[in-house]
Amino acid sequence: MNAPSLCILGCGNIGSVIARGMKKSGQFVLSNITLTRRKTQLLDKFKNHGFQITNDNSEAVKKTDIIIIAVGPSQLITLLDEISSHINDKHLIISIVSGVEIEKIQSKVGVDTPIVRAMPNTAAGLCESMTCLTTVLGFEKGLETAKSLFTPLGKILVIDEDKMASATALGACGVAFFLRAIRAASQGGIEIGFHSDEALTIAAQTAKGAATLLLDNHNHPEAEIDRVTTPMGATIAGLNEMEHQGFSSALIKGITTSTEKIANLFAKD
Repeated sequence: MNAPSLCILGCGNIGSVIARGMKKSGQFVLSNITLTRRKTQLLDKFKNHGFQITNDNSEAVKKTDIIIIAVGPSQLITLLDEISSHINDKHLIISIVSGVEIEKIQSKVGVDTPIVRAMPNTAAGLCESMTCLTTVLGFEKGLETAKSLFTPLGKILVIDEDKMASATALGACGVAFFLRAIRAASQGGIEIGFHSDEALTIAAQTAKGAATLLLDNHNHPEAEIDRVTTPMGATIAGLNEMEHQGFSSALIKGITTSTEKIANLFAKD
């Protein structure tokens, strides 16, 4: 598809990876995309690739149709105060701000401007994101536009808004959780005799292969586990020891703890 005119306000970590994913996908017209950041020199590499760069959020909004808000929760109200007078019902707002409901954004920009919430993760830069999307009744057209923007960046899933905190914990924070598991596996590899680079390569590729088995075969994890466990074998012995040490319960608790934190992020700012 050809990208409509859009801006990404607040090109820090997540805003930048979205921009990188848009470039990598080859499905966007980069000159139609404006990126904003206070220190524009940090966006020079994007400018060299053909993106428009500015530190003026209002100017970016006035010349684009789609507004992707990628600032932190504590910066959101200040940003909305800055741009709200330039927003109308012809715009589409896509908020990537953790923990902030559509209703709160509407209180600043009005109820007529379509708003979609999106939660991608940092793998968007490689077009391997898991992005959850949600909106409210009446903004279905905006949701379709958001789907078309994020589909080139990986997989998408439309969910109810009350599940967005959970989606953030599992799909966005989850990147860090799985990376920590890979790091732990590589450390185990070092202990059993591999050099660190060898151990990390084996662990990372094995994790990638395991995920691909699930996504391509559409199987439950236990179905794939059954394929590699034999009676009195090494795999089941290792799995059971991990469970005795609390592997699954620790991961579950981490996800639920992050969800609780996200649900209260905006309230505390």
